[in-house]
Amino acid sequence: MARIKVHEFTTLDGVIGAPMWTMDYGFTDELGAEIGGFMSSCTGILLGRTTFEEFAPAWSGRTAEDDPGAPFFNESPKYVVSGTLQTADWNNSTIIGKYDPETIRDLKARVDGDLYVSGSGTLVKALLDDGLLDELHLFVYPVAVGEGPRLFPEGGPRRALALAGSKGLDNGVVHLTYTPA
Repeated sequence: MARIKVHEFTTLDGVIGAPMWTMDYGFTDELGAEIGGFMSSCTGILLGRTTFEEFAPAWSGRTAEDDPGAPFFNESPKYVVSGTLQTADWNNSTIIGKYDPETIRDLKARVDGDLYVSGSGTLVKALLDDGLLDELHLFVYPVAVGEGPRLFPEGGPRRALALAGSKGLDNGVVHLTYTPA
């Protein structure tokens, strides 16, 4: 059975949306290695509609020479959670319909290898609510931006997670890994 591994860039104050603030800290080799390390067991990508619409044009034209992650993003099966998309033209993309926990459970049961999720905040919140997220990798940037969408918004439900790992990176980012408690 596939595990769902989520990767989120976040600020100290918990903002996950439009992470342009990451540019100030660089995408170092160490950061790439951290992300590549937990992605190594992933054979598919699970994305929400908005992230899919951002990733498809950004990744589809890249090659391994441009970015070592390009073959994974372009060649892996991509499962898009959306009740509104009519087509998904990016290579190996399948629209699985609006979010439904049973559809995700079925996907986990039939995929060999693990599923990688990047961004997709609305989807990730639903996966957390339904106990379908297996690993949460937070890359915490040393900046507070004051406002924006948060993975754990004010007034949300209490969540207990278990710390599975932590590592400070050379660019000042901290990689925190959590699993369900």
